[in-house]
Amino acid sequence: MLSNLGTPEIIIIALILIVLFGGRKIPEFIKGLGEAVKEFKKATKDK
Repeated sequence: MLSNLGTPEIIIIALILIVLFGGRKIPEFIKGLGEAVKEFKKATKDK
């Protein structure tokens, strides 16, 4: 499902996120997402 995303779709999703959350919340959201991915990788690596 996500493998079919192209550049236009990603741009549209980014614009929707900016409209919904505002420009100031986006860096916090991305930082939290990055930390979640890091924890997930750490948990799968430890097994």
